[in-house]
Amino acid sequence: MANMARNTAGVNLPLSVSDEIWGTLQEASAVMQLARKINLPGSGVTVPMVTGDAVASWVNETDEKPVSDSTVSSKSITPYKIAVIETFSNEFKRDIPGLYAELARRLPAALALAFDKTVFHATTAPGSNFDLLEGAPVLTVDATNTYADLVAVDASISNAGGVLNGFALSPKGRGVLLAATDSTNRPLFISNLQTENGVSSVLGSPVVLSRAAYKADAAGDDGEVIGFAGDWSSAVYGTVNGIEVSMSDQATVTKGGTQLNLWQRNMFALRAEVEIGFAVSNLNHFVKITSGVNSVA
Repeated sequence: MANMARNTAGVNLPLSVSDEIWGTLQEASAVMQLARKINLPGSGVTVPMVTGDAVASWVNETDEKPVSDSTVSSKSITPYKIAVIETFSNEFKRDIPGLYAELARRLPAALALAFDKTVFHATTAPGSNFDLLEGAPVLTVDATNTYADLVAVDASISNAGGVLNGFALSPKGRGVLLAATDSTNRPLFISNLQTENGVSSVLGSPVVLSRAAYKADAAGDDGEVIGFAGDWSSAVYGTVNGIEVSMSDQATVTKGGTQLNLWQRNMFALRAEVEIGFAVSNLNHFVKITSGVNSVA
């Protein structure tokens, strides 16, 4: 069992420590960027949904006007908690303040990553009234006919009554689009190689880059998942109180099966947590995009 201290493996403490911190880039939640946010009380909420509109018709003069009713339904959304605790020694914070500040800043992003991975790839929800995109229709977008593949994605969503308005693509998914060229070998999805640093939109819909959208193939899977497309107006999320971060140097925490009395050990802990829920009105308004690569026999 290791605690975050000055002698932790990978931490060097020379006479002075650089202010520069190296680490992998962290991202905000792609789901939260694309879906609509709603107010979500701790007990959950039931959202009314209009599933069909009243239909107007032409009538002749003096004829009775047609009567048509809308159809409605409802969707219940329940929040569930994601949390993480990280422990530090007082000396670690004192002597390596830059690294401590960076680790503390990154802690809430771990919640966003866990949320996105659950929404995109989990086969079991954290509880009832929490939807997942794992069961969305599956289509392949690869380098053989990328544009036609993307049109098929759009068609799948529109045939279900949705309107494609956003992509959550993994870096590998972006790579497929970057490799797509026309008959003269000009890139299809970048208009200016000097000023654009990636694919910002596809078929007029914004692209959000997300590592969480990727999933390597495994036995029984649909293949390697490189992203999701959808009508994100059909998806909502909500948090009860937003992300909450608290610090304690008096508590006792259990780490690796061992109890740590923080005060006794000159330590403290940061806890980040969020109560969050997610729901979609129609799963067919989304497409799970695979690369066509499947290395599992």
